[in-house]
Order: sequence, then C-alpha cells, then structure tokens
Amino acid sequence: MLRKYAAFISIAMFLLTGCAYESKEILWICPGKKTVTESLSTLKLNSQNMVSFKANGRCRLQYYIEDKSKSQSENFSVKLRVNPPVNIYLQGDVPLVSKAVVLGSNEDEFWLSIRPKEISAYWWGKWSEQDDCNGMLINPKILLEALGVIEIDEEENWSLTNKGPFDILTKKDQDLITKKIYVYNCDNRVRKIEYFDPNGHVIARIKLAKYKKISEDCLIPSSIEITTNTQDNTEEMDSITLNLRSIKPAVINDIIFKRRPPRNFKHVYQVVNGKWIEAPQ
Repeated sequence: MLRKYAAFISIAMFLLTGCAYESKEILWICPGKKTVTESLSTLKLNSQNMVSFKANGRCRLQYYIEDKSKSQSENFSVKLRVNPPVNIYLQGDVPLVSKAVVLGSNEDEFWLSIRPKEISAYWWGKWSEQDDCNGMLINPKILLEALGVIEIDEEENWSLTNKGPFDILTKKDQDLITKKIYVYNCDNRVRKIEYFDPNGHVIARIKLAKYKKISEDCLIPSSIEITTNTQDNTEEMDSITLNLRSIKPAVINDIIFKRRPPRNFKHVYQVVNGKWIEAPQ
C-alpha cells in the first residue's frame, strides 16, 4: 500500500527543496578553495549565518502516475516558515483545498500530510527512529540543505575538486559516493546538490538559483528545483519547481512547528525502526 503512494511522498516533500529554471546568469571564473577544510568551513559559516524567515511563492509540480505511462502537472501556492537549524513548515494550497500538502519538522519529529481524497495519507516519525530517512529521499533535512543548512560530518569523508566556476565537494561512505555539492566560487553559494544510490546513480538532484539577501550574511535561494526517481529501474524523473517571493526575516512562533495528530485521513503511516508501518483504521 505504501508503495502505491511513493510518488506522492516524493512529490510533496519536494515542495521542499532544489533550483528552479535553468539559471541564465553568467558564471564567472573565480579562484577556488585550496583545501577541503577551507571549502567546508565556508559552507558551515553560511549555515551558521542563517536566520529565521518566512516566504510565500508558487510551486509547479510534474510527476508520473503509477504505471509511468504519462505525466501530470499542477501549479499551486505555497508558504514556507523556517527556524534553523531543524524547524520547517511548508504548506501547499490548491483551489478549494487549504493545507492540501503540509510538511514539517522539529527537533524530535517530521511529518507529511496529503489531503485530497484520491490520496488522503499522513506520514510521520521520530528522527531517533529514522535518522537517515530511508524511504523519504526528499524530506525536511533535504529541504534544509537546499536552503543552506548543509549537514557536514567528518572531514575525512569529503574530497575537493575544481571544475570551471565550481568547487565540487564529494562525500563518500565506505568508498561509495553518496553526495556531491557544487559551490560557485565567486559567491560561495551552493548551486547544485546530487545524491547517489549504492550503484553510483544519481537518485535526486537539487538546483539552486536567484539568491536573495535577507540579512547581512544570510542569502536564501528563491528558485529551487528538485528532480528525483520515485521508482526503481526507471529513467523518468519527477520534478518540483519552487519559486519563492517576499522572503523576509521573521520571528516565528514555535507552535507552527508542532505536529498535529492525523485526523480524517484514509491512510496513516508511522516509521518504526526505519520501516513504514500503516496504522490500523
């Protein structure tokens, strides 16, 4: 049953994170960082400089239905509230359906609800039960990375190369590439993140553009695009294009980051020991 809705999990959670249309900005060649330490330190500093903010915008969603025979697309309004490093609330509204999609996280939990009758599902879990978010490739943690809160672990897991205008940071786990981060050298901002499966295939890609300055040292991408594979052994990719406007620093009441219990959903799933379990009705 859960697999039936896999595409919708990735779709809704992609409201979250990546780079909208291909950027037409001219990328100049600037000197890259000389060491992994220097490059990672820049990302850490950008993350530390993030402030709480709010934004509104539009989302264009294109996805393939279950049999992958054809694609569908939708456009709807979204609002985003972020209190770094862990609190996110994203709400998507469609005509006649308020809170059609809600995704959120706090220090302890994450959740996603999709309300239209044809889906009607709610997923939630505690980070302690699923720190790596298996089955939730696009999730609040991914959204935070798209916005600038890059998760950096042990430095020895990373290597640095330079290609054209980009520093490319590559993360490996037991000699397998798991992530690549492309940093534009002229402004030290991330333009692309790629995530890899154990076979070395790109399973998700975030693109970022049109950064907006909202405080002295905090810049937020207003153009975000995410593409992802939602099923195995397919080249078809779902995509989310998120265009934010009115991005402003804000003092946000923490109550918005509190999970509400599921009500009136046809399906409710909870992650337990890293596995999704459907609650009995």
